[in-house]
Amino acid sequence: MRLVFAGTPDTALPSLTALLGSSHEVAAVVTRPDRPSGRGRRLRPSPVASLAAEAGVEVLKPASARDPEFLGRLREIAPDCCPVVAYGALLPREALDIPRHGWVNLHFSLLPAWRGAAPVQRAILHGDDMTGASTFLIEEGLDTGPVYGVLTEPIRPTDTSGDLLGRLAVAGASLLLDTMNGIEAGVLEPRPQPTEGVSHAAKLTPEDARVDWQSPALHIDRLVRACTPAPGAWTTFRGARLKLGPVRPAPGAGELAPGEIRAGKNEVLVGTGTHPVALGEVQPQGKRVMPAADWVRGAALTGEDALH
Repeated sequence: MRLVFAGTPDTALPSLTALLGSSHEVAAVVTRPDRPSGRGRRLRPSPVASLAAEAGVEVLKPASARDPEFLGRLREIAPDCCPVVAYGALLPREALDIPRHGWVNLHFSLLPAWRGAAPVQRAILHGDDMTGASTFLIEEGLDTGPVYGVLTEPIRPTDTSGDLLGRLAVAGASLLLDTMNGIEAGVLEPRPQPTEGVSHAAKLTPEDARVDWQSPALHIDRLVRACTPAPGAWTTFRGARLKLGPVRPAPGAGELAPGEIRAGKNEVLVGTGTHPVALGEVQPQGKRVMPAADWVRGAALTGEDALH
């Protein structure tokens, strides 16, 4: 089939790579406009735009998918289908109607669970044991379209959202390619999503990522892992922000008040609403990432210090 691929971040690269290496023709790529990045805030293309350019594929970067020039170019290309992975913008009806097989999205959840922008983060935060990926036909509703195929993936006890998303991106690339093959062969029909089990995955904000040390240790563990690498869990120490890497629940470590810090030789414990957690890596404001034990040695704790 003649395809136009839509995607933006690194998560979309395994799928684009799989399609470029397949029997299908990737006629163009649609991605978000270049954004400022790095210390110099220079405009840089998205990872998908960079890979497409290396492959000699036309790159379209509309500010809005409603842009008449973009819609006109899409009609000229006349794709059979538009596979989508983490494009990052809503698609209007005018765009959805152009490919004869529609736009097919690879979504990182078992629909109808976790419709929305942050399915992997929400699955970890919720404590799900299992997640997966789904390919579905995009409608104007939020991730409500009929499903072509699914795969499952267990959530490991120490998974961060980055870990889990990395595995799903690779496994999902095969699912998306299989879906394109099935559509081309005429052997796949999308099935409506169940009406039960619907949940929504709103994006986690930096404020959501602040640790409340009154919360149970289990919740804090999940929150930090869900927010790693983005938006990044944090707390405050002596009034300054302290970024947190994944923590380890330490139920046998005795009692500490919420936020209270106890430093051992190779371990830094912090009290929660239940039992303590052991800090992993931390990043003080304006400094590099470091093991918590190194941070504590440099901080010269007093009896009044705590995390807030």
